[in-house]
Amino acid sequence: EFVKLEDTGYTDTLYKTKTTGGQQTYMEQENDWDRDLLLDPAWEKQQRKTFTAWCNSHLRKAGTQIENIEEDFRDGLKLMLLLEVISGERLPKPERGKMRVHKINNVNKALDFIASKGVKLVSIGAEEIVDGNAKMTLGMIWTIILRFAIQDISVEETSAKEGLLLWCQRKTAPYKNVNVQNFHISWKDGLAFNALIHRHRPELIDYDKLRKDDPVTNLNNAFEVAERYLDIPKMLDAEDIVGTLRPDEKAIMTYVSCFYHAFSGAQKAETAANRICKVLAVNQENEHLMEDYEKLASDLLEWIRRTIPWLENRAPEKTMTEMQQKLEDFRDYRRVHKPPKVQEKCQLEINFNTLQTKLRLSNRPAFMPSEGRMVSDINGAWHKLEGAEKGYEEWLLNEIRRLERLDHLAEKFRQKAAIHESWTDGKEAMLTQKDYETASLSEIKALLKKHEAFESDLAAHQDRVEQIAAIAQELNELDYYDSPSVNARCQKICEQWDALGSLTQSRRESLERTEKQLESIDELYLEYAKRAAPFNNWMEGAMEDLQDMFIVHNIEEIQGLITAHDQFKSTLPEANKEREAIQAIQAEVQKIAQYNGIKLAGNNPYTTITPQSIDKKWEKVQQLVPQRDQALQEELARQQSNDHLRRQFANQANMIGPWIQNKMAEIGRISIEMNGTLEDQLTHLRQYEQSIIEYKPNIDQLEGDHQLIQEALIFDNKYTAYTMEHLRVGWEQLLTTIARTINEIENQILTRDAKGISQEQLHEYRTSFNHFDKVRNSFPCLTLCEMDLNKGDAEFARIMGIVDPNNSGAVTFQAFIDFMSRETTDTDTADQVIASFKILAGDKNYITAEELRRELPPDQAEYCIARMAPYTGPDAVQGALDYMSFSTALYGESDL
Repeated sequence: EFVKLEDTGYTDTLYKTKTTGGQQTYMEQENDWDRDLLLDPAWEKQQRKTFTAWCNSHLRKAGTQIENIEEDFRDGLKLMLLLEVISGERLPKPERGKMRVHKINNVNKALDFIASKGVKLVSIGAEEIVDGNAKMTLGMIWTIILRFAIQDISVEETSAKEGLLLWCQRKTAPYKNVNVQNFHISWKDGLAFNALIHRHRPELIDYDKLRKDDPVTNLNNAFEVAERYLDIPKMLDAEDIVGTLRPDEKAIMTYVSCFYHAFSGAQKAETAANRICKVLAVNQENEHLMEDYEKLASDLLEWIRRTIPWLENRAPEKTMTEMQQKLEDFRDYRRVHKPPKVQEKCQLEINFNTLQTKLRLSNRPAFMPSEGRMVSDINGAWHKLEGAEKGYEEWLLNEIRRLERLDHLAEKFRQKAAIHESWTDGKEAMLTQKDYETASLSEIKALLKKHEAFESDLAAHQDRVEQIAAIAQELNELDYYDSPSVNARCQKICEQWDALGSLTQSRRESLERTEKQLESIDELYLEYAKRAAPFNNWMEGAMEDLQDMFIVHNIEEIQGLITAHDQFKSTLPEANKEREAIQAIQAEVQKIAQYNGIKLAGNNPYTTITPQSIDKKWEKVQQLVPQRDQALQEELARQQSNDHLRRQFANQANMIGPWIQNKMAEIGRISIEMNGTLEDQLTHLRQYEQSIIEYKPNIDQLEGDHQLIQEALIFDNKYTAYTMEHLRVGWEQLLTTIARTINEIENQILTRDAKGISQEQLHEYRTSFNHFDKVRNSFPCLTLCEMDLNKGDAEFARIMGIVDPNNSGAVTFQAFIDFMSRETTDTDTADQVIASFKILAGDKNYITAEELRRELPPDQAEYCIARMAPYTGPDAVQGALDYMSFSTALYGESDL
């Protein structure tokens, strides 16, 4: 093919080109240049200036330049240097001699290099260049410009001169008064140069101020701007272009090619910068998400770290008020401090899943949080927190029970101690007096009988002393905070009791010695004293029991106390008879004394218990009985109220517990069934989430009931198996599960949109996944191993590296979608369709309608049956269908 490349100005030259590998190679000139044809002087001037400037624009990169184009290339040194700069390749080492042969050799090396680039120069020899032949030198430079500056220009399907011209036309098309049709007169008014610059750098030129009738100003403006801002040297003179009827085409092409290379490089740099910015923007967004995850994880772990020691603190308080405050602080933690952290934990898992999805979609490696901040680490810390929380609540309740028991025992100790101390008051003085030394016989007998009565009373009080000691011992064992004072008081009572025992024994011995000298004993006084003492002790015991504090936890216990009290009341008639009998003894004494005229000397000498004191205590007992009745009835009412609270809490809990379980099951069913599009599922799940949130007032009401129960110090509930702790955990799990399910659907939408997966494909993936799913939203790696067993260990390891990069032992549905979308891309060939039908047909060459209806959905099965031709092979049976014809209809003839 002969292509007229250029009217050189020297002669019309035809180059024969050979197309090799998409590139043109200059073969040979069909006609030699006409050496006698002279250049147009104006064109020669333009070419000299343009070619010189073009050469210098490259030579300055090597730190040199030329002044005279035919003289400075004569020795071949700068010519070889020019070719090295514009080609980026090394030429043979030049010869540094000054002789003509050295110069010719250098020029030949340059010409050989040009020829090696596919350009065969005819009629241009080294001698003409060495001799300074201007025409040959300019022709050689023009050939270099064509080869290295213009030949490689390609726009759409044109190249070289046509490509450069098309590029200029495309860039200047929007500008008025510009119509580029060639590389000579189309550029004379300078507007085309200014349009090229303005198209790429509009800030450098105010194009609207340029006038077509002022070409010199236009040209100089373009040349100056290009030289100052675009690093394109001034290669033309405005006056030469305007003053020439037809500017030199080669000079214009050379100068315009500099614009092409300048702007082409800038456009590539801008494209590269945009690509880098896009990649960096994605990376920065992912890094921001990673930083957010790290900060949120650190804050949550720090909160857990601070909270666990508080929950593990088992330092007991001294009083019920202080322990009640601790319980109130724990309730504040449950109601105020923990719920936001539950939300943070849920949001942290959502952020982590979203980040991993974005990293997969942008072909980034999976995000590995810093050590100790993995989701599993956070779950472990949270589990430890909940364990400490449960143990802390149990400890609080046990501690409150202990303090309640301690308060009861301490009050009982104080009451018994006060009664005993009141009884022992003055007993030592009584036992140490020497009244028997001056007493008469009757008085001695009276003193002895009185002492015997005191001993009976002392023995009766032995049980109370033992009870006081036992209560003090129990207070010590339960670590009562005021144990020292209790022990001191108990020790004093015990020491005093021992002293009383010793004094009693000593006085008895003294009285018995005196008794031998005394004869008279008043039997009635003695009988009175003997009967009055135990009766008086019984009344004191009864008063003590009637005033004794009691604590019960249920109706059965209070009913037991009421029954015991009723039994006590049933003994009162007999006690009253005993009182009347004792009073009758005193009356008999008075009667006998009056009858016999005996003047009684004061009170009964054997006892200090007077009939008046007995009556007074009996009246006190009579008053305490109805008070005890009222206290027991009030406690019964309180226990009935507590039972009502238990039933109220149980009724609500027995509804909420199954409701939470049903909602958890429904969420699992919704995530598996995949009814409708992902957007429909997402909308349905969000509506479902809203319905769950709207159920929150029931939880709050139950919390209120639970608080009333705790305030009433109710520690058990036989009407329900649900505890508030279980319901709280279930509610939190329900909120977390619906949030995770919504996040899973959002990630599926993100994956579907990024991967271009259709709704039908996604449904098929979910159906396949559910078939193998043994655990909620993941299936064991063994299942995947069975699916890909024939692919070999290396292929299986590759698949597992894709679907389970963290070696967790399970594959999530999101990873399954990613894997299946990659594995199934561009694989629906006719061969695979035929192979699939062959599997469904049990390796037969035909398939029956029954097999299609059994293995495929109904609409797809009927679609295949309607389009499959009957099978006519030698092994055909009735109703056999040719699935080869179906595949041929879909894809054409199969390789099978």
